[in-house]
Amino acid sequence: MKYLINNFSTVLDLAKTHLYLALVPLLVGLLISIPVGTLIQDVPWVRKTTLTVASLVYTIPSLAFFVTIPGIVGLKILNPLNVVIALSVYSTALLIRAVPEALDSVSPAVIDAAKAMGFTSLRRVVTVELPLAIPVLIASVRVVAVTNISLVSVGSLIGIGGLGQLFTQGYQRDYQDQILAGIISIVVLALVFDGLLYFLGRALTPWTRAGAAKPSKRTAKPAVAKTAGAVG
Repeated sequence: MKYLINNFSTVLDLAKTHLYLALVPLLVGLLISIPVGTLIQDVPWVRKTTLTVASLVYTIPSLAFFVTIPGIVGLKILNPLNVVIALSVYSTALLIRAVPEALDSVSPAVIDAAKAMGFTSLRRVVTVELPLAIPVLIASVRVVAVTNISLVSVGSLIGIGGLGQLFTQGYQRDYQDQILAGIISIVVLALVFDGLLYFLGRALTPWTRAGAAKPSKRTAKPAVAKTAGAVG
């Protein structure tokens, strides 16, 4: 703890870099996986093939991926984009499975109601299915965010910045307090961001809390009607 207190500004700068390297891939993964996951949801053979490929990609060791990417895309070994690209691939591999599963959680009755109201496929997905899938999807997003924050530290082995540098420098100097500072910082960063995503999910789904309240006999409505009103 002494190192963490005496070098707080340095640790804070490393945390900012660490967070950047972890969150940019998360955003890239969401931008890719949401449209792709939506398209493959109702096409069984495409969905199965995509999920198989994604599972195989995720088995690639992160350190090996960090080292091989420069040769594939023509970047220098110390370029932070190597970590961003690798974690973007991992994030997409995880989220492309999560998106169809989240959409599967939407009640068929709600989807049928949207179709009966004349919603186009795009409008139904954007305004009905995706909002109702948020509670399931946000759980996977939280897992990916925490996983990325953990994996960024591996980048320090090839000289990429982030809190992982506290591990490598502490090990080289045989300075246990610096290593401990790195562990504490990464754990705190992961917990804080996981909490922020949790509250973001709650903020985006106010109808889940409204639905938990016990309705009175006069105001009770069918579940489908309440859901349609919330997203409509």
